[in-house]
Amino acid sequence: MTFVPVYTAPPKRVKKIALEEHFCTPALAAYARDMEKSIAPEPMQYFKERLFDLDNLRLEEMDKYGIDLSVLNVTTPGVQVEPDAKVAVRKAKEANDILAAAVQAHPTRYAGFAHLPLQDPAAAADELERTIRELGFHGALINGATNGEYLDNQKFWPVWERAEALGVPLYLHPANSPEVPHCLKDYPELWGAMWGWTPETASHTLRIIFGGVFDRFPKATLILGHLGETLPLLLWRLDSRHVIMHHSRKLERLPSQYIRDNIVVTTSGAFSYAPLLGCMLAIGADRILFSIDYPYESTKEAVEFIDTAPLSEIDREKICHLNAERVLGLK
Repeated sequence: MTFVPVYTAPPKRVKKIALEEHFCTPALAAYARDMEKSIAPEPMQYFKERLFDLDNLRLEEMDKYGIDLSVLNVTTPGVQVEPDAKVAVRKAKEANDILAAAVQAHPTRYAGFAHLPLQDPAAAADELERTIRELGFHGALINGATNGEYLDNQKFWPVWERAEALGVPLYLHPANSPEVPHCLKDYPELWGAMWGWTPETASHTLRIIFGGVFDRFPKATLILGHLGETLPLLLWRLDSRHVIMHHSRKLERLPSQYIRDNIVVTTSGAFSYAPLLGCMLAIGADRILFSIDYPYESTKEAVEFIDTAPLSEIDREKICHLNAERVLGLK
């Protein structure tokens, strides 16, 4: 019999920071039209109303359910599908300035992740530094591959180098793969958030590990949503198969150790006790951060999930806000 607890408020109110909370701008709206192919019109309209709102609906929902701070980011895919590097640089800067204005208007409720024009890695590194030093952001969120190129490519190492030097994380958010995988052909409902994003993002992360990014930048931090895109639950198998495979890439550590050392995960869009507890066993409560995935997931469900999860109160505090404050350098 499945145990389904009745929601009751925790003994004390726990501060909550959410850090995969999406917004969009009119200039970036065209890039997100692919989502309308897989999402029904009614929920899509609901999402649109909230993606473009930074002053009313979002704050009302945060107040209603007790979200103290939302770290905002451009919704997928953003400029990462823009073929013109100069256009990508301009639009990314514009989006970051819009977000900075929203943070300035609501400094106790919002913080920001930079949007980066990775078509030009040097410009992306400079934009990351500008948003951290001048706009007060706390890292960057990257929506999957950039025109089919993944973050293990050494052309992107200037961005990793700058992030490590600044001491800020990169959040790898899902996006569709450049091509529909053959196994998902004729099943559009599986290509996207329901399933396709998970193997795409997990594979992207493994490319980063096996491509030597964390050997080159050992202090770099990568954030993964959706409780780690299944990777924390596969640590043993990754190590087991790695040691017997014939390969030319030499790693300094076992694959599992990079995940434990360089990666933290969030609860965005994964409000289930089983994977949460599995992640705690695999990587520890210090590496799990609360998130919602607003507006695509329910704030109410996210809060009820974390408030009723079978956790010690110190672990709940860590997941709800202490870990975010440490990883993002929040005061």
